[in-house]
Amino acid sequence: MKKLIFIITILLFNCVSAFSETKPIISGNPDTKVKLMVFESLTCSHCANFHKNIYPKLKEDFIDKGLISIEFKSFPLDIVAFNATKLAHCRNDGDPEILHYFYLNQDKWIKGKNEAEANQAIKKFIDASEYNLDFDNCLSNKQIEDHILEDRIEGVKKYEVNSTPTIIINGKKFENHSNYKKLKKYIEKLI
Repeated sequence: MKKLIFIITILLFNCVSAFSETKPIISGNPDTKVKLMVFESLTCSHCANFHKNIYPKLKEDFIDKGLISIEFKSFPLDIVAFNATKLAHCRNDGDPEILHYFYLNQDKWIKGKNEAEANQAIKKFIDASEYNLDFDNCLSNKQIEDHILEDRIEGVKKYEVNSTPTIIINGKKFENHSNYKKLKKYIEKLI
């Protein structure tokens, strides 16, 4: 009887753990042959440029056709990016919509001379959106915080990420993140 109770306890713990994991933010089918990872920081202007100018082309040429997927990995460079990233992950649905919203509107929420002022600007920005997030709960969510930090540690240890955005394609670093023609050509060779 004790064995049965022990086994049931272990199974229940594993089920709860599986349901409570923070989902990665992915665009496209994660089972595609070509997988991109983009390590990025929400306060990085080059990352915003990637979301404004490179991502839409990737989506049209590859993602919407089921040829590639992109996993957006968290690599916050400062506390403002870290806190905004918590909000981007808060719905925990794996959808990049909130992430894109932050990048496309960077000039509207990156404000303040200190963390408190920056958080006020982020809160005002997200409260005015359609996303209906609980700012305080999102910011205090330790599970999301751990997920973000694990992404950052993985970037440094496994891929030697030292700037953002850093693109990894099928496990290899792609150096020219702002040149769509070179990126497209590189991806086409892998398809």
